[in-house]
Amino acid sequence: MKVRKWLAITLACVAGAAAWIVVQNDFALREVQVTIPGPEQPLKAVLALPAEGEGPRGLVVFAHGDGVADASRDGFYRPIWEAFARAGYASLSWNKPGVGGAPGNWLHQSMTERSAEVGAALDWAKRQPGIDPDRLGVWGISQGGWVLPKVAGDRTDLRFMILVGAAVNWLRQGEYHLRAQLQDQGAPAGKLAAELRRRAAQIRLLEDGAGYGEYLASGLDQPPMDRDRWRFVLANFRADVTDQLPKVRTPTLLVLGDRDRNVDVAETAAAYRAGIPRDLLTVENLRDGSHNAVKYELDHPDSVWGLITSVAAPRSLYVPGYLDSLTDYVRKHG
Repeated sequence: MKVRKWLAITLACVAGAAAWIVVQNDFALREVQVTIPGPEQPLKAVLALPAEGEGPRGLVVFAHGDGVADASRDGFYRPIWEAFARAGYASLSWNKPGVGGAPGNWLHQSMTERSAEVGAALDWAKRQPGIDPDRLGVWGISQGGWVLPKVAGDRTDLRFMILVGAAVNWLRQGEYHLRAQLQDQGAPAGKLAAELRRRAAQIRLLEDGAGYGEYLASGLDQPPMDRDRWRFVLANFRADVTDQLPKVRTPTLLVLGDRDRNVDVAETAAAYRAGIPRDLLTVENLRDGSHNAVKYELDHPDSVWGLITSVAAPRSLYVPGYLDSLTDYVRKHG
């Protein structure tokens, strides 16, 4: 009898946990697969619409950060899509070229080409009957900070731009990230000096336009980047948003985590305050926030609790108040 009782309790707990996970991953959205004519190849996209209410909707177009990314960033975007849906906005995001069956190769893109993708998506959206062409905005994270300011500077039809963990200068961001990693590892000063020398030698290769064979022969990286990654870095290492910011005339929300280990958020805040008029810029600092606006303690590749949270309660990954601030900002400016 005792065995049966404990078995029944165990099964009830498992069923309860499963039901909880289902509820926590049930977002107030309706996702539609769409194909957008891109500047180089079609974009395999997801249009995430509010589950309730009548259209036409406003629209937020997404710009990914670095790395392999499908339209939802493996589900990471769904709580953000839901936050925008609460304000009556749809969200539009796509698989990077070469990801999830999308044609092309994202490692063959420059930041300018990525900006052109966003522009094409906005132009497509304005022709869709369910989208309000007078309520368009953009959201980008990390590397999206080199993509979206050009879009906002070139267009006059955006109601807002939201950037999370945006960097300013590619090379300075890389050095900041390297220093932060070594500091977290408790590396001795000698290791830092050696890594900075290696990095300086790599930058000289980039400035000389070195081919992949020359890079491999240098032996600088162990293991080395693959050919496509070297091509990507070679095309983008001069990226710097400083000169683009004064051209932005779009209300901008800049979200910065105070424990960002990828980007020097003090540099980013200073550059945006210097470049964008004060009445157009809102800077939101997230206490204990990571590069991704996630709670710092959860945003580590080896964080078991972070993995559990991402599955069992994905909205709880984010710093408290972040998702609500997105809803509020869009309602105000949309």
